[in-house]
Amino acid sequence: MNTADLSPLYRTLVGFDRISNLIDNSLRLDATPGYPPFNIERVGENQFRIELAVAGFGQDDLNIEFKENTLTVTGRKGPADETRVFLHRGIAERNFERRFALADHVRVAEAKLENGLLTVELVRELPEAMKPRKIEIGGVARAKPQVVESTAKAANEAA
Repeated sequence: MNTADLSPLYRTLVGFDRISNLIDNSLRLDATPGYPPFNIERVGENQFRIELAVAGFGQDDLNIEFKENTLTVTGRKGPADETRVFLHRGIAERNFERRFALADHVRVAEAKLENGLLTVELVRELPEAMKPRKIEIGGVARAKPQVVESTAKAANEAA
């Protein structure tokens, strides 16, 4: 297991508590087992997709929850059918919980289960105040500089 000492970083960051918590949580989440396998895909500039391979799970066995910028996907199977006798069991139908830390302003648009893949569509929606906008430059137009003759030159010409 890899461990990282981030205390020097925390000493120099003031007011970035959320970033340090995200780093700590991601280090803990990364140590979780690799079941079920998943893909994270960038679909567009502000669209993402998470696909989880959940063979053997139905819609009633899966739960998706979004709370405090964390997406949690949970799979719970009912009791196994004792009448089935397996010679080889290669499809893991064990219970799981998979967590994903999402950035601010990312919301779940839709989730669907098709052909053993659970697909969760995510969209980043920035509030109007955070979107880039063009700032018009205003103010009073400056007049052209005028040349004022010195009084000594004007006096010489008058004489």
